[in-house]
Amino acid sequence: MTTLLVPYYEHPAVRPAEWAAVLAAAPRLHGVVLNPASGPGDHPDPAFAEIAARLRRAGVTVLGYVDTGYARRPGEDVVRELRRHRSWYGTQGAFLDQVSTGIDEFGHYERLTTAARTLGCVTVALNHGTPPHPAYAALADLLVTFEGPWAAYRRTPTRPRAHPSGALECHLVYGAPADADVAAAARERGAAVHCAVPGTGAHPWGTLPHALHPAR
Repeated sequence: MTTLLVPYYEHPAVRPAEWAAVLAAAPRLHGVVLNPASGPGDHPDPAFAEIAARLRRAGVTVLGYVDTGYARRPGEDVVRELRRHRSWYGTQGAFLDQVSTGIDEFGHYERLTTAARTLGCVTVALNHGTPPHPAYAALADLLVTFEGPWAAYRRTPTRPRAHPSGALECHLVYGAPADADVAAAARERGAAVHCAVPGTGAHPWGTLPHALHPAR
């Protein structure tokens, strides 16, 4: 089973070697999150369209990034961006970011995931960044239940996989040292899918996992 989800938020024309490294790792990837402009942007970007097509040809699932603003963004805005991702970049799935964890917002996300699947998204990932109410496991294929620095991740308790409904857990870790065995740490903490990058600060997802770094 492929276990590596890669959110890489850099332009292919600016980081061609890094994107080539992502493509070279295709057999190891659970998916790649495509994020041209904090979402699909206002118009198609040919460079992102090309890299998305190359990823699909390599057998990689491409997820379109959309920020949901913890249920504050109107649903129609989220769905419009999902439609653009599908139309412009041929994404096969959706990566919904800043997803609420509480049961009060569950209905909002149930409508969003239903809309995503109606548009043709075969994979839906919800990035809560922390464990959500258990009901969310029924909505998504992938639940991001941790997003944070390596130092905090090391302090999280080990536990078995938590969602027998079929939803997989994913952990996204930044500030990871080169010698960190993140795959083992993720398995110990119940995650079937993971990504850990060395980047820190406001834009850690502009770096690749150590194992994917292109040769210099």
